[in-house]
Amino acid sequence: MLLNVNQKSKLARRRALFLTEILGCAMMSLAVLPNTRAQDAGASNPVSNAAPLVITLDEAIRRAQTIDPAYAAAAAERGTTALDRSIARNGLLPGVVFHNQALYTQPNGLVNQAGQGVAAQPAPRFIANNAVREYASQASINETLGVAGVAGVRHADAVAAQAAAELELARRGLAAGVTEMFFTSIAADRKLAVAESARQEASDFTLLTKEREQAREAAHADVVKAQLEEQQRDRDLKDAQVATEKARLELGVLLFPDPRTPFTLQPPADQPALGTRDDAEQAAAKNNPELKSALAALDASKADVLSARAAYLPDIGMNVTYGIDAPQVAVNGPDSVKNLGYSASLTLDIPVWDWLSTEHKVKQSEIRREAAATALTNTQRKLIAEIDEAYSEAAAAHGELDSLDQSVNDAAESLRLTKLRYTAGEATVLEVVDAQNEYVTIENAREDGQVRFQTAMANLETLTGKI
Repeated sequence: MLLNVNQKSKLARRRALFLTEILGCAMMSLAVLPNTRAQDAGASNPVSNAAPLVITLDEAIRRAQTIDPAYAAAAAERGTTALDRSIARNGLLPGVVFHNQALYTQPNGLVNQAGQGVAAQPAPRFIANNAVREYASQASINETLGVAGVAGVRHADAVAAQAAAELELARRGLAAGVTEMFFTSIAADRKLAVAESARQEASDFTLLTKEREQAREAAHADVVKAQLEEQQRDRDLKDAQVATEKARLELGVLLFPDPRTPFTLQPPADQPALGTRDDAEQAAAKNNPELKSALAALDASKADVLSARAAYLPDIGMNVTYGIDAPQVAVNGPDSVKNLGYSASLTLDIPVWDWLSTEHKVKQSEIRREAAATALTNTQRKLIAEIDEAYSEAAAAHGELDSLDQSVNDAAESLRLTKLRYTAGEATVLEVVDAQNEYVTIENAREDGQVRFQTAMANLETLTGKI
């Protein structure tokens, strides 16, 4: 269990890689943005002039699925493996070939009676050929029966199932990543509003200290301290503006062909419900794609073992040919000879000795099968740890939401009372500044708490299959 907690899950690694790719794309967009603006100087930007689109969380996930290259690659892999399965199954069925051939062989100067009829004909120089001129037009049906074909179908079925599980894993990872970025952008917008409010609050407090100084009710040091606080709030506001723009660009890269497309985010009306731990564990055991992928990989390795062992067994080949193979392209030859006919053959190839190559291939496949079985058990252990970890994180984040809301209300009330006390000369400027800082800190903490809860729920729903 300790090993599983210390290890990162495949889904977490994919989500981290996904966020890194998106951040890189956003930085590239920011890098080329000045050049683009320089080229379009003096012209209106149709993207900026367009009305902002209202994007819900479901719409954001849908748009991301149409643009994200990793999800597109997983979908393409799923489609190709499904076709491989069809190809493998069709390989068990007889194949039909319509063969046509015209063959000319240089005569050797002699004549023989090997051809049709009683008349002598030139003999071909190559003894393997039947006549100087030979024409073949035949339909050939071939079928090979062996264990290797059945093993190939099983392998293709397992690989297709694994690709389907990987596609579902990519879909859930993408949905979880979009959810985190969606609420991070909303939190950035709200933090910007908090920074603007704090900037205005600091400006008002600076005016208050100046008024009290003019009325000889406060020292000039109070004005200096208030001005320092106002300057800090100016810097915080600029940082919040940059963070908001960065969050919107990161999300815009995933939603639109042009990341500068204006949009507004509409958060869900209701908070996601947190069920019981038993329900989460049962759902994860049934709907976890990583577990299904590991099971499919084990099935594929078992099919490889069967395919390797099939080399010990004989293959049966059958052929039926119908058509003509004669000196002329005709149903009937000279003297009413019948050219049209059929032939059938049945072959049995029995392996005898291959210098232990088959034995070594069987051992190789068995080693891979054992590795796949180990990976499956490790995935099961990781799933148990991940469910407990994700549920605990979601429960803790959910439990802190009400506390954060109450803290914001208390901090706002504390700031109001401290300012009243300062106006009455009962509090110092440091107390007011501390109250302002505490209020801003708790406001930002509440937004971070919302992001933490939504991200934790997305991770939990990713494991349980609800997302």
